[in-house]
Amino acid sequence: MTFHPQPRGGVAKPWAFPAPERATLPNGLTVLRCHRPGQQVVAVEINLDAPLDAEPKGLDGVSTIMARALSEGTDKHTAEEFAAELERCGATLDAHADHPGVRVSLEVPASRLTKALGLLADALRAPAFPDGEVERLVRNRLDEIPHELANPGRRAAMALSQTLFPAESRMSRPRQGTLETVERIDAAAVRAFYEAHVRPATTTAVVVGDFSGIDLDAALADSLGAWTGGTAEPRPVPPVTADDTGRVVIVDRPGAVQTQLLIGRLGPDRHDRVWPAQVLGTYCLGGTLTSRLDRVLREEKGYTYGVRAFGQVLLSAPDGSGAAMLAISGSVDTPSTAPALADLWKVLRTLAAEGLTDAERDVAVQNLVGVAPLKYETAAAVAGTFADQVEQHLPDDYQAQLYARLAETGTVEATAAVVNAFPVDRLVTVLVGDASSIAEPVRELGIGEVSIIKG
Repeated sequence: MTFHPQPRGGVAKPWAFPAPERATLPNGLTVLRCHRPGQQVVAVEINLDAPLDAEPKGLDGVSTIMARALSEGTDKHTAEEFAAELERCGATLDAHADHPGVRVSLEVPASRLTKALGLLADALRAPAFPDGEVERLVRNRLDEIPHELANPGRRAAMALSQTLFPAESRMSRPRQGTLETVERIDAAAVRAFYEAHVRPATTTAVVVGDFSGIDLDAALADSLGAWTGGTAEPRPVPPVTADDTGRVVIVDRPGAVQTQLLIGRLGPDRHDRVWPAQVLGTYCLGGTLTSRLDRVLREEKGYTYGVRAFGQVLLSAPDGSGAAMLAISGSVDTPSTAPALADLWKVLRTLAAEGLTDAERDVAVQNLVGVAPLKYETAAAVAGTFADQVEQHLPDDYQAQLYARLAETGTVEATAAVVNAFPVDRLVTVLVGDASSIAEPVRELGIGEVSIIKG
């Protein structure tokens, strides 16, 4: 019997995260572009300097409504016409608001990029904010809030923010507003927020894709370059403070058969030199199915379908200051709540006493660095990372340097970083579940004072 020769892998090609070209249009708008041959779907990310802390008092959520209303008509098209024009381009346009500002995302086939950039520019330059459309968006947002409060994961995140941050901080309140604040929002408030904070001089556009045969300079000049507005300095980034005294908050859900866990504290952001080691150590702790938390709580004890540890940047300032949320999340059945927490704390204490192993470190590096070329196969993934770097005031080559530092980080350094990130006596624990069943067993663990709030 004759077999075909076994296929063999080719020579591995070197890979590095791409570097953008940076330029400034005459109107002050900053542009980062990155030519990616073969990427026929072009991704555009727009960073608007309209952070949540800029929202007027009592109008939390106005930036979210403004972001959603950007595509609801312009000085050239009604909302229906604008949607139809996007559809003719084969484009999608999304926008959302977060603590650093408003992000607008466009994806479009390269052949329709020029037309889509014109529509995007119209949405930024002259949004109509019709009264009826804003009222509809407000009603939609009001309808969403009860669903979010009913979702254990979202409710835990709200409770953690409320507990961790001071009451006067915007960080302590829901990103998209509450029933009380959203119902006060009208078209006039949206227009006022737009006029106060949206202008080309404080905006950055990221464009990634295959630009072959496209005069990108001309396309940008005729679209985003035609946007006019006054000059302004970027808003100062407020300091982020938090109280991470070890304690437990139970959001009472009588009769709940599961408990949602969210354990967190404030930590350093990407400007801190410890970040690469912290990323590596956190991945070993709870980044994948083979991590320590999953191995104990899922595989050995069967408490959960999965537990994850992660770091999420909240705010970063140009001077290098900033903060990230360091957290552990998961869910367990109600009777297992206290045993699961006990074992989770045991994992943290064992980690502090014994450290990570070289094998754990090697697997984490392989998973984080080795799969990076796959992670960034699409233009949208690359553009999103560039936009994150802009929001966080990082250099353009930050992501490329991060992968190099991850590969160089040793086991001892990763251990120290993750132990410092999750100290057993400085963690705020939020539990969304049946307080009558879990409160007393949790108190007996001694991981902090226990308080109960309504679900």
